[in-house]
Amino acid sequence: MTLVFWASAFVAIRHLGHDFSPGALSLGRLLVGALCLGAVALSRGFPRPSGREWVSIALIGVLWFGVYNVALNEGEHRVDAGTAAMLIQVSPVLIAFLAAAFLDERFTLYLGIGLALAFGGVGLISLASSEGGDSDVLGVLLCLVSAVVYSISLILQKPLVARLPAIQVTWLACTVGAVVCLPFLGQLIDEAGDAPASSVLWVVYLGVFPTAIAFTTYAYALRHMSASSLGVTTYLVPPITIVMGLVLLDETPAGMAYVGGALALVGVAVARRKPRTIADEVSPPA
Repeated sequence: MTLVFWASAFVAIRHLGHDFSPGALSLGRLLVGALCLGAVALSRGFPRPSGREWVSIALIGVLWFGVYNVALNEGEHRVDAGTAAMLIQVSPVLIAFLAAAFLDERFTLYLGIGLALAFGGVGLISLASSEGGDSDVLGVLLCLVSAVVYSISLILQKPLVARLPAIQVTWLACTVGAVVCLPFLGQLIDEAGDAPASSVLWVVYLGVFPTAIAFTTYAYALRHMSASSLGVTTYLVPPITIVMGLVLLDETPAGMAYVGGALALVGVAVARRKPRTIADEVSPPA
């Protein structure tokens, strides 16, 4: 269900691009998410993070909830929802790389090859986007920024959810993100007043489902899985997004973007491959 919510978020962001600017949409989504999360989190008591954990929470709030949302919203002004979803899928390889560097998860040759293939896929998507239409290279780069800050945030979050409840970590980080986006409050008020009621409801949807519910369940899963293993579960998001985009927005990525997205997913698969050891290759005695 988390993957469906996140796939729908790409489509909703693209749809709302006509009514809300990137910063205003980010703030509206985060305010709704913070209110929903706070109502549940505070009923379970206020968390007591250590000083170091507060730093990590603040960084996650700024990067994942602040920078990620604004960059993705601006990126989707320039690329379609399916292309944006495919670009975000370089993140599992980045997560695996960062997990090897900072969480003592193993770095392998396959990870290096996968990283190269994934960014080769990004290059093809960029080429497809530069050939015309409503897409451009800046939109690709903004989506790539979102993938990078998402990957960094997941690595920061892994030690937090090992000790603190997932919903409280998500609530605090979402609140930090909302505070970071407060400079867009004037835009949000003006644009919400001019937008149709259906668009305002879509903003509420983004805050409740892809933000409050999906981010919390993802954080809970992170507590029980390795960062690199969890990151790769999002590979289903692009095809779901592409189908939703076709049905709801009547748009699909450029042909070469599909090739780039497929190459990026191949890179993810290669990066997740575990090298065989001599012990694996020798059959145990009967």
